[in-house]
Amino acid sequence: MKEATGELNMTVVTVVAIAAVAAFFYAFIWPSIKTNILNSTKCSNATNCVCSGTTCKCNYLDETGSTQEVTCPNNNQD
Repeated sequence: MKEATGELNMTVVTVVAIAAVAAFFYAFIWPSIKTNILNSTKCSNATNCVCSGTTCKCNYLDETGSTQEVTCPNNNQD
């Protein structure tokens, strides 16, 4: 019976540890990944870019039809 209790305790510890890692990822890491993906999508669909140095100010037409100004990296810099 003691062995079964020990196995149950270790299972609970493992489940709690996995939940803690998942919560940390979801709360702290995922928002920055999501923001980077959205910014990359906006920059790849941007038009009317005016570049200065390492950045460009571009217009992005979102799915609602409104125009947003986005700042994108200047990939054509020499």
